[in-house]
Amino acid sequence: MSNNAESGQLGAGLSSRQVSMISIAGIIGAGLFVGSANAISTTGPAILISYALTGLLVLLVMRMLGEMAVSNPDSGSFSTYAARAIGPWAGFTIGWLYWWFWVLVIPVEAIAGANILHAWFQNIASWEFAVAIMIVLTISNLWHVKSFGEFEFWFALIKVIGIIAFIVVGGLAVFGFWPLAHVSGVASLYSHGGFMPKGFGAVLAGVLVTIFSFFGAEIVTIAAAESENPKAKIRLATKLVLYRIALFYLLSIFIVVSLVAWNDPALKQGSFQYVLMSLNVPHAKLLVDIVVLTAVCSCMNSGLYTASRMFYSLARRGDAPAVAKKLSSNGVPHLAVLASTIAGFIGCFASYVFPGEVFSFLLSTTGAIALVVYLVIAVSQLRMRTAMEKEGNSPDFKMWLFPGLTWAAIAVILMVLGYMCISPDYRPETFATIGVTGVMLICSFFVIKKRSGNIGDLVTE
Repeated sequence: MSNNAESGQLGAGLSSRQVSMISIAGIIGAGLFVGSANAISTTGPAILISYALTGLLVLLVMRMLGEMAVSNPDSGSFSTYAARAIGPWAGFTIGWLYWWFWVLVIPVEAIAGANILHAWFQNIASWEFAVAIMIVLTISNLWHVKSFGEFEFWFALIKVIGIIAFIVVGGLAVFGFWPLAHVSGVASLYSHGGFMPKGFGAVLAGVLVTIFSFFGAEIVTIAAAESENPKAKIRLATKLVLYRIALFYLLSIFIVVSLVAWNDPALKQGSFQYVLMSLNVPHAKLLVDIVVLTAVCSCMNSGLYTASRMFYSLARRGDAPAVAKKLSSNGVPHLAVLASTIAGFIGCFASYVFPGEVFSFLLSTTGAIALVVYLVIAVSQLRMRTAMEKEGNSPDFKMWLFPGLTWAAIAVILMVLGYMCISPDYRPETFATIGVTGVMLICSFFVIKKRSGNIGDLVTE
């Protein structure tokens, strides 16, 4: 591993099973277990259509990203591709936006996990648990990429087992074979105002609620760069996105809206928890809390890893302090990890000291970053593929029906962003994201001009 430190290249420390589980973990966030209740109450049973539409968009985006990543695996992923396809300013801006998103997710997840632990051990303050979780996962990320991968493997495995167990129990109830309760069938799909009680407009609003639940699927293209044969792993992970969305989201949410009323106020305590409690599953709250705690730790672990690798990639391209590209003897960008951790600690501090002020504003700036990232991925793929075909080349792993589906995805993303700009519910956070994007963009011109000494280098041919 010392050779990696000397060469400045990340190692290939992640095993096939770790990368496989990381690709699964990127799809399953804590929002599925907790946030889905809000999505269901917004739309009703038709939230299934919202999840399906969102899943289709994510599937297309991942296919586009997969095409670029298979051709050129890179720890900077879409940020690197944007720099090449659109211009250095685009790579700088989207890379820093992505880093900003994850360093704000870190304290959110740490606090969520700390609150669960505090409920179990009330003599220990919530902030102490938050700090402890962050320290443990920071050490894991600093030690070796294999330690990050091993943590993530077990986190993901627990989440997968939890969801499959929920689907099995819920499936037995749907078909009338669950012996502990009289709840069964799919009557709740249509007996509380119909399948689409709030109309199709609510389905589109549901897309806005659910789209952020899927963010993180792209992490596998970053992690695969630190494994053996990354092209094969990215190709496989991209192909399996459809099945993971269908199993983990559509099937589990179908069970929820089939067995309980979408407008039941008790659903707000957590959709999975409420269903299990309705089925009289012993210790339902404890079981769900364990899975949710695992999910938030997984998200935080992945967030720290992803933020550090993006910081490292930015440093390698001259878009971040050069010191961040230094590697430890184990091939870990330890200074990038520490920088991301410190930013996470600052966010955690702000959330406890200014819970309704500073941190809430900071968090609002991430509101539309997922869509901005998806848009940049689509535009990058469009330009890279077009340039490749003009040269008479063709990628090994292709986006379907190019360029039609790429243009369709771009149009959908722009429409969603446009709707968020005019919607009273989403306008503040959308403008906050536009504001921080503008700041990053302005910084990119200054940094790149200073680096190159020539304003003409700001846009690539």
